[in-house]
Amino acid sequence: MSERKPTKKWYIVQTYSGKENSVKEDLEHRIISLGMQDYIFRVLVPEETVIEKTKDGKEKEKVRQMYPGYVFVEMILTDNKDNKEKDPWFVVRNTPGVTGFLGSSGGGTKPVPLLEEEIRPILLKMGVISKPNYNHLIGKKVELTQGSLMGQVGIVTHVDHDREILIVEIEVFGGRAVPTEISFDQFKEV
Repeated sequence: MSERKPTKKWYIVQTYSGKENSVKEDLEHRIISLGMQDYIFRVLVPEETVIEKTKDGKEKEKVRQMYPGYVFVEMILTDNKDNKEKDPWFVVRNTPGVTGFLGSSGGGTKPVPLLEEEIRPILLKMGVISKPNYNHLIGKKVELTQGSLMGQVGIVTHVDHDREILIVEIEVFGGRAVPTEISFDQFKEV
């Protein structure tokens, strides 16, 4: 029986309001000084640029925090009971300005990670990741990997990046091609 290797996940760290950037900097320094680069990968303070009108009617760009009081940390949660200083959870939790993890009930309980569908829109909005571009698949064959038509092969006729779907023509009912919408996570290239 093989042990599953822990994977990196995103966690939300609670901080004192207004201290998010200093917590980010302190944590990044601690990651390096304690040699935690293999366990703690990215530290983000989600920000967005907004246009605000000034009193004299002019528009001004302003960067504001999307989630005041929170810092997002991508890390692997381990259970290093022998050496707490080498436990990523302990390192983050004991960074100055950190008040706890969102999704942890306290008392040393480990936090609950964000789901992929929760963190992906935030990373997209910040520009940390970008939407995949599947235009190169038009006219090519793909195999459906989920749903009632799983295993069927069809030809991509259209890509809708806004809705994150492909239109795939699949032959059914004696060779008749039927256009079918599938999401970006329901196929593999053939």
